[in-house]
Amino acid sequence: MQYIAPIGVGVLYALLMSFVREPHRRRLNALMVAGAGAAYLSGGGLGGWEFAFTALVTYVAFRGLESWTWIGVGWLLHTAWDVVHHIKGNPIIPFAHTSSLGCAICDPVIALWCLRGGPSLLALVRDRRRQGPPEPGPDVSRGAPSPTHG
Repeated sequence: MQYIAPIGVGVLYALLMSFVREPHRRRLNALMVAGAGAAYLSGGGLGGWEFAFTALVTYVAFRGLESWTWIGVGWLLHTAWDVVHHIKGNPIIPFAHTSSLGCAICDPVIALWCLRGGPSLLALVRDRRRQGPPEPGPDVSRGAPSPTHG
């Protein structure tokens, strides 16, 4: 469950963000990745590197105000920082030793959604329902000729 729940959290994040209309969704996500970049500042344990990382992610988030790709890059950077903290033993939540690992699993899910342009998951589901089930193809198991060999 420790590995599955963070994936669900990432999907839930994208689902909840689907309620925010564009371009506000992109801008809100840029702010979210900037905040995530500063998450370890209060006790991360990597000294001055925490400030350097926060500065880097702030720049990436600024670029993300106009680009989903930059937001996705920001979440991937945060994933790498989570891994470093997990290995070093400085979790994002001090009393939850595997919290950085959970974050490192969740963040790539969010990054993938961002790298796809942060689409509304609600709209994707709605569009699929409107289209209906796909048309069945020829049944090659019963000897029907295939379209390429017919």
